Amino acid sequence: MRTCHTVKELRAALKTERLKDRSIVFVPTMGNLHDGHMSLIRRAQNEGDIIVASIFVNPMQFGANEDIERYPRTLAEDQALLQENGCNYLFAPDALEMYPDGKRSQTQIEVSGISNILCGASRPGHFVGVATVVTKLFNIVQPDTAIFGAKDFQQLKVIENMARDLSSNIRVIGEKIARAKDGLALSSRNGYLSPDERAIAPAIYKSLQVAEAEIKSKKYSFEEISERAQQRLEKAGFTRDYFEIRSQHSLKKPTQDEKELVILVAAYLGKARLIDNLCITLH
Repeated sequence: MRTCHTVKELRAALKTERLKDRSIVFVPTMGNLHDGHMSLIRRAQNEGDIIVASIFVNPMQFGANEDIERYPRTLAEDQALLQENGCNYLFAPDALEMYPDGKRSQTQIEVSGISNILCGASRPGHFVGVATVVTKLFNIVQPDTAIFGAKDFQQLKVIENMARDLSSNIRVIGEKIARAKDGLALSSRNGYLSPDERAIAPAIYKSLQVAEAEIKSKKYSFEEISERAQQRLEKAGFTRDYFEIRSQHSLKKPTQDEKELVILVAAYLGKARLIDNLCITLH
């Protein structure tokens, strides 16, 4: 695996691959990699010839009260993991390589509507940062295919909409959520959990499963199911952010007879903000 730290170096390397008619699959990350990320790399092996990963802790998607400096950076360990799992190129720029002032771009991409609900309401500006940096990365790498984890379901929908609206020729794939044996979705932020909090954390996935059963039972309205779930999570030790049942495709509030739904949850446990989701199809 070759690591490139500049746009110029990566573009030159990938130009050589394209001249050999090799297709490129891209997996963008913020580093501190785990098996959830490796599931994306493994999926990439089936989707093209050359795998490019990126590691960039994007300052544009961190809010004023979110400590970007605390986000774990483990480049040497990440490089070893990527190489072991068949990655061909790693793009690891610093902030100045990505932004003229090291913090943000004058030109910003906003996917209106869908960016301002759920996590977008809790983290204003977050998805502008995501859409802007992903657009930049797409322009730098120019992949045939890009793969994102479905744990960040709203992020995946923002990127899908952005790619469609900007007439991108890049195929965007959402890979299923990788989970620990106890059901907790794998996340770099799980590293913020104390041992006691880690023991509690699987309740967030359990809350989705219970909500799924309640939806299928048709005993409660969506609003009642959401409130019951939040109360159970608070009893388990979480601080609520949101628990919502939405349309899988638009993320709008669904009608009571809608068939393709997604249950989304975000909750705080200690210092960690955990998110998860579960897609269901009713018959």
